[in-house]
Amino acid sequence: MSPATAAKLGVEKNEVVRLEYQNRSLELPAHILPGHADNSVTVHLGYGRTHAGRVGNGAGANAYRLRTQDALGFGRGLKITKTGATHILAVTQDHHAIKAVGEKEKERRVPLLIREATLAHYREHPDFAKHAVHHPPLKALWKELEFEGRRWGMAIDLSKCTGCSACVIACQAENNIPVVGREQVIHGREMHWIRIDRYFRGDPAAPQIAFQPLPCQQCFNAPCEQVCPVAATMHTSEGLNDMVYNRCIGMRFCSQNCPYKVRRFNYFWFHPGLDDIGKMKFNPEVTVRSRGVMEKCTYCVQRIQRAKIHAKNERREIADGEIVPACAQACPAGAIVFGDLSDPQSQVSKLHSHNRSYAILEEYNTQPRTRYLAKLRNPGEDARG
Repeated sequence: MSPATAAKLGVEKNEVVRLEYQNRSLELPAHILPGHADNSVTVHLGYGRTHAGRVGNGAGANAYRLRTQDALGFGRGLKITKTGATHILAVTQDHHAIKAVGEKEKERRVPLLIREATLAHYREHPDFAKHAVHHPPLKALWKELEFEGRRWGMAIDLSKCTGCSACVIACQAENNIPVVGREQVIHGREMHWIRIDRYFRGDPAAPQIAFQPLPCQQCFNAPCEQVCPVAATMHTSEGLNDMVYNRCIGMRFCSQNCPYKVRRFNYFWFHPGLDDIGKMKFNPEVTVRSRGVMEKCTYCVQRIQRAKIHAKNERREIADGEIVPACAQACPAGAIVFGDLSDPQSQVSKLHSHNRSYAILEEYNTQPRTRYLAKLRNPGEDARG
């Protein structure tokens, strides 16, 4: 429900309310969402199943109890009553966010993380994204590494991203990322290697919403590498920031030093007692990690290696667009592009040099290989004529 409706009813987040409609009732916890229509509630179907196996059974409540033949999608006359009970929802939206201390700092920093403008403003100031942050020349504390050959990189167009989270699910399936369960999610221990940050701007009753996919930024000058005591995270010969799981001892210094908060610690062994059939659900090209190690996005290094082997066997160069990470393959809007930055004609190189291109927290001199294209909005007044 909307913040205004929740305030009128005196309902707090995670408070259980009773929904009554045509002599039927259902109790559900409330989730308050800016931008939701006032004086109405949304109830999602598909939960409360009893014959979906041990994973699906008992999850949520059966909303079909409120659904009638004359109101399959919408109905009037719903009554909402507070029950006094609470039920904590396992919501990941606010987990691992890039923090800003204080409201003033938050107001200053958020527009720098997700940069956007109207089409009219972009036409007048095409380089607005590049001039959002001004800093002195960046200096490294030590001599930076040098790499020759391929330089893999990624570009994400924020104007195309709809926040559907298809990339999150694809990454989880491709890279054998465990499903940790409701209890661990509540503790902030979800294992997703890519998250979708959501930002609201303006009036909570009708805010503007923007989404920003955030995988590992594959920093060239990676802060995580500088603090790892066992060199478990290090650069490959092609400049990828990879993990050597056999070295990792779970100190989590890398997670603390990552300004993007994209590293995940594996707290438990989530795959005990699997038989031969159970093992078939894993991707055989990706290691199944044990507990006690740090994990993160690898740009789907297994797909990179597969394409390199095929190209070598066929005695040819890797074609632009031949390597597609799982997140890019699943994105229905084509917002994610991957390729070789050493090739100036590659699509990702052209996007990196676009005037909407920018790197978040670039003032930290992390030199990320992932860059974003600022979001453009085209409200109605810009489209007339």
